[in-house]
Amino acid sequence: MKRLGKPPLTRGLALGSVLALLVAASVWWVFQGVEQRRVVAYFDNAVGLYEGGEVRVLGVQVGSIDTVTPRPNRVRVEMSVRRDLDVPADAGAAVISPSVVSGRFVQLTPVYRGGAKLPPGASIPNERTVTPVEIDEVYRSLDELSTALGPEGANSDGELSRLLDTTAKNLKGNGELISRTLRDLGEAGSTLSGSSEDLFATVDQLQRITSNLAENDGQVRRFNSQLRDVNSLLASQRDDLDTALSELALALDEVEAFVRNNREKLHSNVEQLNSVAEVLARQNEALRETLTNAPLALGNLQNSYNAASGTLDTRANLNELRQPPLVLLCKLFKQIRPESQQGSLANVPAGLRDGCESVSSFLGGGGELLDPAETIAEIQRGGKPDLPLPLRSSSDQLFQSSQGSGSKGQ
Repeated sequence: MKRLGKPPLTRGLALGSVLALLVAASVWWVFQGVEQRRVVAYFDNAVGLYEGGEVRVLGVQVGSIDTVTPRPNRVRVEMSVRRDLDVPADAGAAVISPSVVSGRFVQLTPVYRGGAKLPPGASIPNERTVTPVEIDEVYRSLDELSTALGPEGANSDGELSRLLDTTAKNLKGNGELISRTLRDLGEAGSTLSGSSEDLFATVDQLQRITSNLAENDGQVRRFNSQLRDVNSLLASQRDDLDTALSELALALDEVEAFVRNNREKLHSNVEQLNSVAEVLARQNEALRETLTNAPLALGNLQNSYNAASGTLDTRANLNELRQPPLVLLCKLFKQIRPESQQGSLANVPAGLRDGCESVSSFLGGGGELLDPAETIAEIQRGGKPDLPLPLRSSSDQLFQSSQGSGSKGQ
């Protein structure tokens, strides 16, 4: 019996279908690779992670796990993440277990908020990955804790039991107080939370202080060394300090007895001292001037002492004697009653009064006058001094008056 072959049309359709499937798979694979990017993360363990597992950001699936490859000290997990998803360059990865028995997924954190991005093919090292604690490890830790606190551990002699009994007795009846304490602690925490800026500012200031101390470590060490030397000195002088403090206590007792016995006198002395202080306050300017000039005066007095003769060699500055006698006499009469010059000259001789009136313009300080020594020398030579006209006429009148008085006397 001869078998019939397939028609050429059927074979062509089958071959075309296979080629179409291959092209579609290739296109899908290419576009899938374009839309995804590879990220590798290293974990301490990969319990519950499998190929095809989910990769999430904030609980939303953004990729899948491609391979889970064990290494000597870690596990390499290769993942595919959507290319349009931005991931921070310093992102971390955490294995999340929604429940005890369900599968686990990888969570990328934190969310991208700007800055550098994680490039395709980047690796997340162990330092930035975390894995959940296994239930077996929890049970093992609880077993170790119970063993350490049990009869074979800390409670071998009943210390833990006695501690619990004592704690129960101390806490008995103090529930309300403990509750109020916890509420106060909560309020204190709320207060600190409201004052977080001030608290952070305080911490910042403390950080600056510690930084300054660190920068001046040498000076701080020298200061501590000096304090140690002072402590050593005080320790070596302890007996003397004890004696001094004992004597000081006795002295304070005597002072207290003196004040108690002389309270009224001390009160009176303080009041009188207050009066003296008021006088000194009123004479503040005079005291300041005295204190300023006293050193100079004492220095001049010391310099004027003549040790050879035992005398004080001084020179008086009598500027009034540099004026003519008539002007000097008239100024003296004017100073008797400065408010009434005529009244002050009523009882002087007429010639002297007329002379004073004629030189009244010089009594105010106007004009140039000769030195008395020059005037006397000129008179002794038989001449007349070169005086201003008022003084010259007044002196002539005074001279004639004195001559007339002399003639009448003879």
